[in-house]
This record gives sequence, C-alpha cells and structure tokens, in this order.
Amino acid sequence: MNRSFSRLRSSTAAAILAAAVFTGVPASAADWAVVFMYHRFGESEWPSTNIRVDQFEAHLEEIRTGGHTVMAVPEILERMRNAAELPDRTLGITIDDAYSSVYRIAWPRLKKAGLPFTLFVSTDAVDHGTPGYMTWDQIREMKAAGVTIGSQTASHPHLPDIELEQVKIELDRAAQRITDETGERPALFAYPYGEYGTAIQRIVAARGYVAAFGQQSGVAHAGGDRFGVPRFALNETYGGVDRFRLTANAMPLPVRDRVPIDLILEQNPPAFGFTVDPSIPDVDRIDCYASGQGRTKVEALGSRVEVRLAEPFPAGRARINCTMPGPDGRWRWYGVQFYLPR
Repeated sequence: MNRSFSRLRSSTAAAILAAAVFTGVPASAADWAVVFMYHRFGESEWPSTNIRVDQFEAHLEEIRTGGHTVMAVPEILERMRNAAELPDRTLGITIDDAYSSVYRIAWPRLKKAGLPFTLFVSTDAVDHGTPGYMTWDQIREMKAAGVTIGSQTASHPHLPDIELEQVKIELDRAAQRITDETGERPALFAYPYGEYGTAIQRIVAARGYVAAFGQQSGVAHAGGDRFGVPRFALNETYGGVDRFRLTANAMPLPVRDRVPIDLILEQNPPAFGFTVDPSIPDVDRIDCYASGQGRTKVEALGSRVEVRLAEPFPAGRARINCTMPGPDGRWRWYGVQFYLPR
C-alpha cells in the first residue's frame, strides 16, 4: 500500500519524497496524532493569530477530561517513523513565532498541566529585541525545562515569493542562530504562513530536518509526507471549545496520487484530485470546501476523488478541506493549502 501523499515528477524529487514519508503501521493501529498550532495568547488586538485566555483554559480542560494523550512532537514523529503504536486521541501542541505572551500566559499553564510543546522561533525578531517577542534568555529557560525549540526561518518571509537561494539563506541563518543561542541545532521546521512547494520542501529536507509543518488542516499519520505535516490552527474565531473537541478527535483521511503535485500553483483554478486509501469505505461521503467558495462539487469514482472548483483563487494562500464521517461520531480530515504567487 502506497501511503505517500504525493508522487513527484522527477526521479530526484521522487527520491526525496520516498525518504519523506513515515513508515506505515497496520491500519488497525493508532498511527496518527492531531497537532495543534497556536500563536498569541491574550492579545485580542491580533484576533486572527490570538487565542483568548478563557478559550485556552477551556482547551486545557478538554484535554484533561476528554481522554487525550499529549505527547512531545518529536516523540510522536519518532513513533510514526518506527511504526510504533500511538495512543488513540494523541495530541501534539506547537506554538509559532515566539511571541512574549507564550512565555507570560501559555507556558505557565502548560507547565502546570504537565503538557509538552514545541516552540517555532523566527530568529530576527528575537535578535532585534522586537517588542512583543520573547528574549533568548526566556527561550533558553524554556528549552532547559523541556520545551522543544524549532525553526521558522530568520525573517519569516513568504518563502514562495523569494528566490530559492534566499530560502536557503533564511533557513541556514536561523538554524545557526538557534544553535548559537541554545546549544542545539533545531530538528523541526515550520513554514512561515504554512506556505511551501516541492522545491522548498527539498531545501528543508536537504538540511537534515526531521520534519516540517504546514498550516493546512488535517491529521498527521504514519503514511503522511513528513515535510508537509498538517496542523489545526487555533485562533479567536476558530478556537471555541466545540471546534477544539471536534478536531482533537479527528482521524486521518489518508490519500495518495494527489494532483496538483506542487502546492505553488501554475494552473488556477487547479484540477484537484486524490486517491483515498482503499481501507477507507464510503468514499462517496466526502465533502470538500474551498476558500471563498464554500462547498465544492466532488466526483468520486471508486477510491478516486476529483474536486471541481467554481472559480479561480485570488493571489496568496488558498485552502481546500475535505472531510467525511468516521467511526464513533468522529470525522476524517484531509486538507491542502495552495499558494498563488503575488
């Protein structure tokens, strides 16, 4: 069974992808985890990236009472890679950008609850002492207490809008700064704004990262592309406890043979389609939703799903989320985030 999300056109790209999928485990095992992404805490002047304190505390209570197991993200990845079973309803917590509210608000609550997490750092803002960001002393303190420190480039650019040589410089500069300040080279990477294509993935993979995270919705699983790991983003609009509960209990919708292969689009609207893993029944129950267009037309023939978009996407980011009912009232979820060059 081919568990890869996509197949690249060139032999070199295909080799990169072959090395980038997690080792699969039998479908009956729990081989998946939901990974959440936060940014700011208690900073309501930035609602699109902020979670209110009362919302965050409701999330922590749901974790405590909802039968979830929060594991450190590196351990989740290691278990997937080694075909070791994960507990059902495993969660991973990630926080992007190293805003100071992470240190003031989120970390004390996560520490009290005994919950591990990963912090992705954009190094320029920390180096420049930008107001609203953490300091290297605070980041070192968190690392010493067990927080995983990952990279999110130096200046947090839109990677598809810069030259590939500049992408390399961004990654290398950030990795060196994190190494200099913490004594350890980062093993995890998060794409700024969740934007990437196959060429950017190859650059990240060539630098020895264990995995890289996007901002597309979906459930990380053992057959997924480890340089395009999905995360559910949480903010004031999409941070209510009901949505948290829905996504925390989500299950993977494993697919292969996705088109288009590259998420940086050349054709707009894209002819979007994929093949669902044959272990998943009732594929005709899939619904897909596109940014700015709502529910789309879906054609399912056997395990093959084709999504027909009504109109082109505007420049910038665009998403398609596909879901279907799973067992026990849970939902299977697969999402992509495209990028239209500006």
